[in-house]
Amino acid sequence: MRILIIEDEIELAGALHRGLTQEGCKVTLATDGSTGLELAASLAFDFILLDVNLPDMDGFEVCARLREQGSTMPIIMVTARDEIADRIRGLKGGADDYLTKPFAFEELLARMDAIKRRMAPSQGGKVQPDGRITVGDLHFDPRTMTLTRAGTPVQLTVKEMGVLRLLMESPGTVISRTEILRAVWGMEDDPLTNIVEVYLSRLRRKLHALGPPVVENVRGFGYRLIA
Repeated sequence: MRILIIEDEIELAGALHRGLTQEGCKVTLATDGSTGLELAASLAFDFILLDVNLPDMDGFEVCARLREQGSTMPIIMVTARDEIADRIRGLKGGADDYLTKPFAFEELLARMDAIKRRMAPSQGGKVQPDGRITVGDLHFDPRTMTLTRAGTPVQLTVKEMGVLRLLMESPGTVISRTEILRAVWGMEDDPLTNIVEVYLSRLRRKLHALGPPVVENVRGFGYRLIA
């Protein structure tokens, strides 16, 4: 997972960074609200850990601005302020959870897992027992290797289908170029050509000719299917 920590308490931020990195997460740190907003607007994160007491603006304002901008990234407010009024304000302002300091790292992980479980039905593609996958108006049937968008068949090559299936299995999640290369082509590196970019360009052109854009290029990170 990709985690954004917005926290000006360096010792806590460092501890969270170390713990989450050991859990296999990719962690980005911001020490003020303005930087956090910029990062959240330009990069995709699976979670935002947001302190309330920040030097330039409080976490309530950061959270509210993110939601006003249309961000749906899960936000857990992490703060020493444990008044009921603060909890209510944070949750009503758009936070998904509110964790008071001090807290056990294991509790943070448990709360993150709980949020992921709650989000799974809305973010994930609907997978049938026979392997068919539906995400929005996209419907993939692996039995016949066919894809339709809003009922219209889309002619894809085997590799294009492999890339799209990978994205449909984890809608909303950024899939890196390396992951796509490994899963679809069985290679760890492609030093001579931009084969992933070429196939994604073809795939996007075919899909976007039939409706709004659904495959997004997250610059510097990879690609994702908009859930």
